[in-house]
Amino acid sequence: MRRPAAATAVMVLLVALHAVWTTRLQWDIHRGLGTSSYDVGLYDQGTWLLSRFRAPFVTLMGRNLLGDHASLVMFLVVPFYWVVPGTETLLAIQSFVVAAGALPLYFLARRRLGGQVMPVVIGSTWLLNPAVNGTNLENFHPDSFLGLFLPLALFAMFERRWRLYWVAVVLCASVKEDVSLVLVPLGLLLMLRGERRRGAITAVAAIGASLAGMFLLMRSLIGTPTRNGWRIPFGGVGGFLRESVTNPGNVLSYLSGEGRLFYLWQMFVPFGPVLLLAPEVAAVSAVVITGNIVSNFWYQFHIGYHYSLVAVPALAFATVIGTARLHRNSRPLAVTVVALCTLVSAILWTALPGSRNEIAHWPASHPVAVAARDIIKEVPDGAPVSVYHSLAPHMAHRVHVYQFPNPFRVVLYGTDISLEGTRDPRADLVEYVVLPLSMDEDMSRDWGKIAGGFETVARNDHWAVFRRLGGSKGAGQAP
Repeated sequence: MRRPAAATAVMVLLVALHAVWTTRLQWDIHRGLGTSSYDVGLYDQGTWLLSRFRAPFVTLMGRNLLGDHASLVMFLVVPFYWVVPGTETLLAIQSFVVAAGALPLYFLARRRLGGQVMPVVIGSTWLLNPAVNGTNLENFHPDSFLGLFLPLALFAMFERRWRLYWVAVVLCASVKEDVSLVLVPLGLLLMLRGERRRGAITAVAAIGASLAGMFLLMRSLIGTPTRNGWRIPFGGVGGFLRESVTNPGNVLSYLSGEGRLFYLWQMFVPFGPVLLLAPEVAAVSAVVITGNIVSNFWYQFHIGYHYSLVAVPALAFATVIGTARLHRNSRPLAVTVVALCTLVSAILWTALPGSRNEIAHWPASHPVAVAARDIIKEVPDGAPVSVYHSLAPHMAHRVHVYQFPNPFRVVLYGTDISLEGTRDPRADLVEYVVLPLSMDEDMSRDWGKIAGGFETVARNDHWAVFRRLGGSKGAGQAP
């Protein structure tokens, strides 16, 4: 076997091993009831509905799947649901897609740095990156597709493979309505590199895709172009800008609080100082990272969540371009620095084997999980049901499935909080309720209000299934 082919085989093997390890861990977490309606069950129900050619109105959250986010990329998942539908399919797809993002990085490193060892090391840093692993182990999110599509776009841009580039850009734009935050800077980088026409088209098309996603698709489905305006502090964009001028001290205090500076450290330190050798490439991630630290949504400025993944590709590619700008004799040292920085980061901030962290979860063999998987068999396929949140991803393949106490008492349901605490008319459709025997105070109170209308049809040491007396009052109604 030729040496480049051998190096590629090693890289593919590492990608496969990472994907398999992540998949097995995610499956074990899921089977041990470690997943929930948010953010696994809702995608499972929505994708299942699409695969059955139904409107993807997700009753687990009270919104159309494509109105919640303009994630047209989910149509690419539908064919898998024709063969093997289920949460485990989603988790496996995510694991393999995210891990595969190492390959474009590897191939660019092979072309720009030469040799066999350095490209494999660079590709491996993707697999060890804390933000990459955080996304891969955080339930399921369509954003994970950017872990492959964006590296493909960057690789194609640097290698001037324009057909591949446009395919990758279109795929990126299909992931979510806010991908323009990285695609517009990508277009500007392309213009900086002398491709003004292609760069301008990229930026304008990205903005157009975002506007279409929000104002045509999302607003038509849920009545508003975005549900996340509240995440901008000081009363929105205008308020933030005014506060920056009138009270800059308040803004600086805000931006340095709640671990935001540590988040920046975690994002940049895996790449060491090498990415500074290609600052224009790293700058593609500037808007995303800035948006994350400005946000008042805690998850956005913590590295273990999917909001950080979109920033990693440009930073990783900056290390390759930066290393390539060094003298050939200095490149091994630069790659070694990146590898060591990434390795230390992985030990400190990931749950990979050999790290300091472990994801606490029940294994699939846990008695409570085994009892849950056994008792949900007592609920007929397709029957409208309200269930405990961790059972939702195991029972989502039906038109009507709700996270208890929905729809009897609205909680985290619909497009806003205006109906919070009220009774939704869909409550009349629910035929079955599945709950744990050990209930907290709120659950006991909610169940006590409706228990008189249900009878126990199955029970074990941990769970009970209740059926409505006399059947549902509105069977056959649309969600």
